[in-house]
Amino acid sequence: MLDYKNKSASVQNREKSKKRAAELKESIREYMEARENIEVGLQMQEQYQRNKEQIKDYFEATEEQWQDWQWQVENRICDEKELSHFLKLSSKEKEEIREIGTRYRWSVSPYYLSLMDRENPQCPVRKQAIPSILELNDEFGQLDPMAEDETSPAAAVTRRYPDRLIINVTNKCAMYCRHCQRRRNIGEVDYGTPGESIKEALDYVRKNEEIRDVLLTGGDAFMLSNEEIDWLLTELGEISHVEIKRLGTRVLVTMPMRVDDELCSILEKHEAVYVNTQFNHPKEITQESRLACRKLAKAGIPLGNQAVLLRDINNNPHVMKKLNQELLKISVKPYYIFHSKRVKGTSHFRTPVEDGMEIMEHLRGQTSGMAIPTFIINAPKGSGKTPMLPEYLVSMSSGKLFIRNWEKKIFEYTNPKS
Repeated sequence: MLDYKNKSASVQNREKSKKRAAELKESIREYMEARENIEVGLQMQEQYQRNKEQIKDYFEATEEQWQDWQWQVENRICDEKELSHFLKLSSKEKEEIREIGTRYRWSVSPYYLSLMDRENPQCPVRKQAIPSILELNDEFGQLDPMAEDETSPAAAVTRRYPDRLIINVTNKCAMYCRHCQRRRNIGEVDYGTPGESIKEALDYVRKNEEIRDVLLTGGDAFMLSNEEIDWLLTELGEISHVEIKRLGTRVLVTMPMRVDDELCSILEKHEAVYVNTQFNHPKEITQESRLACRKLAKAGIPLGNQAVLLRDINNNPHVMKKLNQELLKISVKPYYIFHSKRVKGTSHFRTPVEDGMEIMEHLRGQTSGMAIPTFIINAPKGSGKTPMLPEYLVSMSSGKLFIRNWEKKIFEYTNPKS
């Protein structure tokens, strides 16, 4: 009789399990259908190759030159007439790009240009790189909403937290993103932070023993030479209280050939080095960017992604889920989703905070935990990163609390007493 009861219970449990599995399958059906229409760079290599060959022909460049990051920098496109050889632009668009260029600098690497849709102005890659007249119509943005100039106790230093700080090492980037938070620093020419300022920043770190984490950024830290990166990491490595070194870069997205073997060897020899990058759309994940990420991962460098929530680019739960899943496939851990800052000239990219919250609701429980970053709002005037989370804790009292799971079901949970 006992065996019969156990068998009967097992059958009932199996039926419950099948019903539950069917519910879970149905809950993800919308995403499974939507993902078929999301462009992913790894699936667009033929199109990218055609664009690449067109650009190479224009510059009369060899494949060896294309793979040379210095060549990519030297041949950045920063003129609307030249740009019109590769993208379909109306006379009005060319006039507007020219006008914007008188106030806000722009340029795009040949590689990143090859990822753009020639015909479609709504291409998510194109919108991040090509100026829009909306930049000039921004009545709400601020030049320095993070008050970086007011949180700089030493040259080239930004300090907002007790145990870590930023050293701004250059204003140079492979491409000047239209949503850039530091566009006020871009200027009209590329320059590295003066040596005296770098030394002052390092001296500040040496004199403040609570600083255990230093982020090298700019601009883009990977736009420094290999020798400069090696020197900076060596200097920081000799400061006993500095435990980790981080480098902020977008070249994995905009110019992945920058990650050469020499750079990987340099990073590999230094301890506790981390790299954070910024993929904003699955279309940016290509064979080339995958190779760059794999090379860094092979060198033992942990990679994190800090996406920016951008209107009509990635403020969609399905797009962001696909992005994060694709990132894990190329050894990049989704780290943050930033709500875009109130930077002058970028307000047209800003979305309601609700968009970010909706994305987080669609990630939790719907995909692996490793694919779920933290949604962040930067508090005004450099007051720190503030996580934005759906309300999973409904209420709490002595002995019990009520929690909400990813399906929005409410459960009572016993709270152990102290």
